[in-house]
Order: sequence, then C-alpha cells, then structure tokens
Amino acid sequence: MKKSMQIGGAFVGMIVGAGFASGQEIMQYFTSFGLKGMIGGVIAMIAFALLGMTLAQLGSDFQTTSHKEVVYYLGGRYIGLILDFLITVLLFGVAVVMFAGAGATFQQMFDIDSLVGSTIMVVVTIISLFLNVKSIINLIALLTPYLMTIIFVILIYSLFTMEISLSEANVIAQTQTSAASNWFVSTLLYVSYNLAAGAAMLIVMGGTVKNRKVAGMGGIFGGIMLGVLILLINVTMLVKMDVVAGVDMPTLELANKIHPVVGVLMAIVLLGMMYNTAVGMIYAFTVRFVGPKDNMFKPTVVFVGLLGLWVSLVGFTTLVGKVYSTMGYLGFVLIITIIMTWFRKTKKRA
Repeated sequence: MKKSMQIGGAFVGMIVGAGFASGQEIMQYFTSFGLKGMIGGVIAMIAFALLGMTLAQLGSDFQTTSHKEVVYYLGGRYIGLILDFLITVLLFGVAVVMFAGAGATFQQMFDIDSLVGSTIMVVVTIISLFLNVKSIINLIALLTPYLMTIIFVILIYSLFTMEISLSEANVIAQTQTSAASNWFVSTLLYVSYNLAAGAAMLIVMGGTVKNRKVAGMGGIFGGIMLGVLILLINVTMLVKMDVVAGVDMPTLELANKIHPVVGVLMAIVLLGMMYNTAVGMIYAFTVRFVGPKDNMFKPTVVFVGLLGLWVSLVGFTTLVGKVYSTMGYLGFVLIITIIMTWFRKTKKRA
C-alpha cells in the first residue's frame, strides 16, 4: 500500500505543474463551463485512474527503466517509433516550460530577474537527479499532500465567505476563456495532454515495482487524487467567481485574500510543482538515452539541464502555447493505442 501511494503521489506531482496549481488550467478546461465542468472533473478522474493503472502495470510487466519498450509494445514498429520520438521531444519541452515558468514566478513574486530564477530551478533539478530513481519518486511524492492541504484550506475559506449564489457563479464562469467550445471535448483534451506529459515517468515508476498489482494501484491512486484536486479547485473557483474572474493565478489570488502568509505558502506550492514536473521530465528524457546506472548519466543530466535553460530564454507564454497544443494531439494517439492494447490483451485472455 505504501509503495502504491508513493507512485500515486509522484504521478500527481509530475502532472500538477504551475498551470494546474495556479488554477488557470482548471479555469480554462473545467470551471469556464460552469456546473457542467464538475461532470468533466469526474470523467477526468475515472480516465486518469484507468489509464494510469494501465501504464504503471505495463512498466511493471516490462521492468523497464525507460518508456521506450512499452511505447513500442503499444504502437508496434512504426506508430511506436512516432510515439517514442514525440514523447521524448515533449519531455524536454515540458521541462523547459517549467524552467521558464520558475523564472516568471521569481520575477513576479520576489522581483528577481527571470534568468536567475530559471537558473536556480535548473541547478536544483540537476542536483536532485543525482539521486537514485526511488529517492526521486519519494521526493516528487512529498509535495502532493502539502498541495492538497493548501487547496483544502482555500476551499473551506471560499465556501464560508461565498457572496454570490451558485446560479450567479455559473453565469459568470461561462464568460471566462475556455480551452474548447464543448465541455466534453475540453475534458478529453485535458486528460490527453496531461497523459502525454506523465506517461513516460509513470511507466518508469511502474518499472521500479515487480508486483503489477501494486504498480496498478499506484496509477489508480494517482488518478483519484488528480480528480479530487480538479474538483476541489473547480468548486473553490466557482464559488468565488466574483473574485477570480479574469485573474491570471486564481488560487494565488484566493490565498492572498485569506492572509499574505497563505499567499507565500501558495507561491511555494507553485514553485514546488514546477520543480516536481521538471525533475520527472528531465529524468524520463535522460534515461531514454542513458541508463540511470551508466557513468554518462550525470554528465548527460548536466548537459540536458543547461540546454533546457538556454531554450527557456524563449519565454514562458510562448513555450506554453507551442508545447501544450502539441501534447494534446499526442495524448489522443497514446490513449487510442493504450485502449487498443487493453482490448487485444483482454481478447487473448478470453
């Protein structure tokens, strides 16, 4: 059970980047559809749990240290090659987005030059990756309960200080920018692009466990925790729609309303989530080319980190637009191949 919870916590830690924790992603993909967004949150929870379970079990079955074997198993020689290439490129792309995001956060919150902020994040990421994979999983999992506690505190505060009716909140919510024209399509897009980002590291985490049931439960726990966080943030923003409408970082705004100290804690959460995602992505990217026990692993991590810092100079907003849109399409291909493989295996057992 403990190992499953660690995998689940790490799964959440990797997927919950700055956009998620700030509330901006949830606003665009769920809250902007009003009460229908709650249904989307439940569907996302089920999808994350089932797909997470499958990927973690495949990692355990193959006892792999990289996503490569599983991806080729899922897609075959040709689709597998395309998936492998795209996932590998996107792992690096997401890490770069986190480096740029850290720079933007340091500049906005503490008035520190963005390059200095990005450099700090890169250095901390590189140092963390010198640990072994099990220590990395534990490290990423540690921040998840902290995030859930802060979000829960903000939710309780929001419910007790709600000044508008649910019907008014529903109307205001639907005037916000949405990620798609339809709540169901928006939900599918959200699951697909997050899965594209988290699949590689989830497979690697599954590979650290010999018992496929334990690995699968880790994927399920992670999916449920993600779903609970989506629903909590969704409700929090919905009941405080009059406060967060049009705000870049809704949860940070609500945290500051409670007390400046809670605002600082939320800012730490945002940086922590960027760190989690950066560590997971750079690790999964590096082990695609160099084994974790290889003598070249550490020098490669340093090179990849510095390359990521250089690319991050493009800017946070530009990178988010380019990387995340590509991830949505890749996620759809990945989900289809996972479902097809699951049906194929089920038929063979029958």
